[in-house]
Amino acid sequence: MDRLDQLTQIHLDVLKEIGNIGAGNAATALSELLNKKIDMSIPYIKIVDFNELIDLVGGPERLIVAVFLRIQGDAPGSMFFILSPEEADTLAQQLTGDNHFQTTLMEDNPLAYSALSEVGNILSGSYLSSLSDFTTLNLQPTVPTLVIDMAAAILMEGLVEISQESDYAIMIDTMIEEGENGGTQVKGHFFLLPDPESFAKIFRALGVQNQ
Repeated sequence: MDRLDQLTQIHLDVLKEIGNIGAGNAATALSELLNKKIDMSIPYIKIVDFNELIDLVGGPERLIVAVFLRIQGDAPGSMFFILSPEEADTLAQQLTGDNHFQTTLMEDNPLAYSALSEVGNILSGSYLSSLSDFTTLNLQPTVPTLVIDMAAAILMEGLVEISQESDYAIMIDTMIEEGENGGTQVKGHFFLLPDPESFAKIFRALGVQNQ
């Protein structure tokens, strides 16, 4: 398999299973961090082209909150966890107990900044750990970077490297929910962008043949 657009439903099912295991591990870690029950699920996974990716986060000029990291090791790539400012506010308020927190004032609240960065670190680390376990590939995240900017400015950093050889990314929807009393839900988008040569390595390691 040389192109992301050659993925089949079998590939997506494998990725979703890996994502659900990673989400379960992340939920456990977040529950310990917050000292409350947190549920996390992967509602669906789909392949999107770059234009659709931009549209899904609200358009190129939409302000977004993103945790970005590079994947190093046997199958390099990029990963983004993206929230709208409203979703980021809700999550930061849950994490810090500060119900007046606003993303636009992030620089004035280093605790919230650190907390959101840690969530991104937990989510990405849990997903990559699950993917590494399934593939037996060595996959290590770089230190995540939290950025607040227009969608186009943030996403192009990760897209430039692979856009010459592929027009697609893997979107992994992630739902974070307080598990008690039907608590607040936060929905974010994970975008996994393996470098072109990495995608074939991942599925060879999984033993999934291209259809």
